[in-house]
Amino acid sequence: MKISVCIDAVMGGMKPEESIRKLKEIEAEAFEFWAWWGKDLDAMKEAIDETGLVPVAMCTKFVSLTDSSCRKEYIEGLKESIEAAKKIGCTRLISQVGADTGASREVQHTSLVRGLVEAAPYLEESGITLVAEPLNTKINHKGYYLWSAKEAFEIIDEVDSPNVKLLYDIYHQQIMDGDIIRNVTENIDKIAHLHAAGNPGRHELDEGELNYHYIFDAIDKAGYTGYAGLEYSPIQSWEIGVKKYL
Repeated sequence: MKISVCIDAVMGGMKPEESIRKLKEIEAEAFEFWAWWGKDLDAMKEAIDETGLVPVAMCTKFVSLTDSSCRKEYIEGLKESIEAAKKIGCTRLISQVGADTGASREVQHTSLVRGLVEAAPYLEESGITLVAEPLNTKINHKGYYLWSAKEAFEIIDEVDSPNVKLLYDIYHQQIMDGDIIRNVTENIDKIAHLHAAGNPGRHELDEGELNYHYIFDAIDKAGYTGYAGLEYSPIQSWEIGVKKYL
């Protein structure tokens, strides 16, 4: 397993290009971030070229997949995001799926799958992988549609594209499902990215009930070779929490 640092979460307040250079100083090798729009991608590319840090993941436009009337807008946002990702050499796009519209779960599930099926050819042509993200609806994202890892894995199977996978956020899934190690290791082929934070509180990984050294070791042994993104709100110097897992 390799470690990536979410600069928006862990180093919020710094310019992205400054964050990249700061990570290089502590010998980090990879980073990720949230929204690309509004950021100076040219300045980020310059910092990437200078430091050699790997831009692991960034978000696609936040457009609903659960509402079929938004599908054209979602695809257009995806196309823009693919071009932005290519500009800085990023190979993962994180996609949230949207709010629960109030329609039946079956209708929303079908809309979500069809949207990702429509997105898949653009991703396959670009060589970029999209990772759909379940979120917790108890604490941080009330009203969000996709909270169940079980349903998320079913969606990945139904879309059936090598470029559409799951972002498994350990913090969110500890709140909603628990049984982290079993859920990850039994579905490792469907997961292309991980996120990690302590629970409760979403702070440093060693703050709370999750034993991340044990969890990461089990995931490594299961054959996961991708990235785990440190996506937490620091309560101490950001360098301290990050260095523990580099």
